[in-house]
Amino acid sequence: MTASYRYDVEVLHLLVSPAHAYFGRAREGAADVPTTDAGQAELVAGKGVVGDRFFGKAAHMDAAVTLIAAEALEAMALELGVEPFDPLLTRRNVVLRGAQLAPLLGHAFALESRGDLVRLKAGRPAHPCAWMDEMLAPGAHKAMRGRGGMRCQVLSDGVLHRGPAVLISPVQLDPERAGDATLLRPSRLP
Repeated sequence: MTASYRYDVEVLHLLVSPAHAYFGRAREGAADVPTTDAGQAELVAGKGVVGDRFFGKAAHMDAAVTLIAAEALEAMALELGVEPFDPLLTRRNVVLRGAQLAPLLGHAFALESRGDLVRLKAGRPAHPCAWMDEMLAPGAHKAMRGRGGMRCQVLSDGVLHRGPAVLISPVQLDPERAGDATLLRPSRLP
């Protein structure tokens, strides 16, 4: 990856959960599953986050790790007039502060923390599910559209650490826009 831009970010949370809490649970309600806000998470190329529900699942290889900007969650809470959300309820693996994520879609990039470098490729947006209205606040599902983060493929083995990190990007980002909702599929406009 030829990177031209470096951004200081912070890894606020690293969610690792061996089971789904929302997927396939429309009638039963959210599952009470073990969820860890880890100090560090091991990533394996082509497989995902060790110990996570998507690790090694063929259908999720290009989307095994999810990222979201903390600023997006804060903007949503402000718009909805509610207290800040627990970011772990979004079930995104990596919660970053200071990272505008949408411009990374389709690009390989890297996160460097404590000397460890993990290469990822942002494949597609992480669309919210209807559970967000129940788990975060009424209206959260709609508010999260366009800022639900992104799903990534793991390109290299490595460890992510909670705390200060550097996002290495092939495209220019605007950290001030980390919480903005974005138009995700402009090619579908009439």
